Amino acid sequence: MMNDIDAKAIPPERGEPPLAAPEHPMRLLARRYLKSRVGTGAAILLLLITLIAIFAPVIAPQDPYDLTKVSIMEAERRPGESSADGRMLYLLGTDGAGRDMLSAIFYGLRISLGIGVISALAALGIGTFMGLLAAHFGGRVDAVIMRVVDVQLSLPTILVALVLLAVLGQGVDKTLMALVLVQWAIFARNVRGAALVERGKEYIEAALGQGLPARRIMFRHVLPNCMAPLIVTTTNQMANAITLEATMSFLGIGLPQTQPSLGLLISNGFDYMLSNQYWISVFPGVALVLLVVSVSLVGDRLRVALNPKLDS
Repeated sequence: MMNDIDAKAIPPERGEPPLAAPEHPMRLLARRYLKSRVGTGAAILLLLITLIAIFAPVIAPQDPYDLTKVSIMEAERRPGESSADGRMLYLLGTDGAGRDMLSAIFYGLRISLGIGVISALAALGIGTFMGLLAAHFGGRVDAVIMRVVDVQLSLPTILVALVLLAVLGQGVDKTLMALVLVQWAIFARNVRGAALVERGKEYIEAALGQGLPARRIMFRHVLPNCMAPLIVTTTNQMANAITLEATMSFLGIGLPQTQPSLGLLISNGFDYMLSNQYWISVFPGVALVLLVVSVSLVGDRLRVALNPKLDS
């Protein structure tokens, strides 16, 4: 008789509790990340800044670099003042060229964030490949790559970037190239360290014993297990790239005047600081601080969320 009883008819308290389905990794990461109010606030701020940067041509009150829409007669207007014809309100004032500062900051965010993201991702690709090569082959390959990395990391980053831009010249493409060249070594060292840890594990030894090609072992077995530290490093390097680009633009060797980032906007207003026209330089500086701090806080929170030992 008992054999005919359906297992579903057994009361829950008499049967074994069903095993819970494993939580999706991305959902688990999001849950850990959102446990921090600071991290959540930083993510919201970074999302807002990103949306402003993407849609700057749509939401900006003025195209600050269209000479047909910028008048020198509107120069140095204080925050909250209206234009001479009363058609436009300058919420953050205007600069020495008559450009609306709010619009200039929107466009500056677009360039600064774009350069930071693109340069960090490009350096990630190069550094990951070189780090995996060094960890997998070892020997002379490892020695040569790591000596190049050691030499580069021993030099001040800003000095290397300045020398590269002095040789390459100004421009977005030149700035991107310089930022990639000064960042790839950091990724290479981090990837090599993480890959060496993974390479000593049993599943890699089993893959080597089966005669799997090196490319498959590196990219399908080792690399996925190195992604956690890579994500954190990439986020931190985005913040560093944004800061470094702003520094070089402030010094006048980064981007040209026709493609100003936040660093160049700060530089343009620096001469007005002693004339009580603080807004020309201060407001772009505040925008730069908010951008860098939000990216840094997101990266720091990701580091905690990706490491269960640090998550509390």
